[in-house]
Amino acid sequence: MGDGRWHGEVSPRWSIGQYPNGGYILAIGLAAVRATLPHPDPVAVSAHFLSPTEHGLVDVEVEPVRAGRAHSTAAARLLQGGTERARLLATYGDLAAARGPTVVIASPPLLPPPEECTGQEATGPLPSGLDPAIRRRFDLRLDPATSGWFAGAPSGRGELRGWLRFADGREPDTAALPLLVDALPPAVFDLATGGWVPTIEISVYVRGRPAPGWLACRTATRFLMDGYLEEDAELWDSRGRMVAQSRQLARLNRGP
Repeated sequence: MGDGRWHGEVSPRWSIGQYPNGGYILAIGLAAVRATLPHPDPVAVSAHFLSPTEHGLVDVEVEPVRAGRAHSTAAARLLQGGTERARLLATYGDLAAARGPTVVIASPPLLPPPEECTGQEATGPLPSGLDPAIRRRFDLRLDPATSGWFAGAPSGRGELRGWLRFADGREPDTAALPLLVDALPPAVFDLATGGWVPTIEISVYVRGRPAPGWLACRTATRFLMDGYLEEDAELWDSRGRMVAQSRQLARLNRGP
């Protein structure tokens, strides 16, 4: 650590088979960015995933871009063995001090209570040989109206809704939100069951510091074209406040 260079390790605990989750890789890069910038909360983050990240040691090179009174920005590169795996740009601020006009015309997803939703004991349509280790990191309860793809019967609406929290009881915070927006199974599974869905690019907007408790989640995709898809995600906290949203471009690959 020093001169803008940080060292970390990519654990298999946050992977689907040999592939680390994109939100997890983003969180590793943001940990180094957060340690570099003067503001506490990620506000706007974008990341491009350039080549598959492997389990093992990773270097993060952080370049501060600007530090102002309300916001600070840095770029970061994640490298393994001299190969750049991901590049991100992040702007941080202090959401506890944010003030200004507020108009919200959307509302949280309407969900049954968590105990009436589909837990992860159901078997999802993952490709043969892929061990979804990341599932054990979260307590995810899907609305039964959007979990038919678990049994190989997608609804065709391209939408998943449910409740989400960490399995170990950790409460959500702004550092975790860029990971959590990518924690649900891909919404494209409700259109076309099964496959590996690597993220190509993701943009995350953190809108507030979450209250303790369950997060209500909604993810959706409307366009699966030539294997490419967009996915939009929203996270609402236990007070009914939207605390994070994201959009990513991904690709549906039919196999490991």
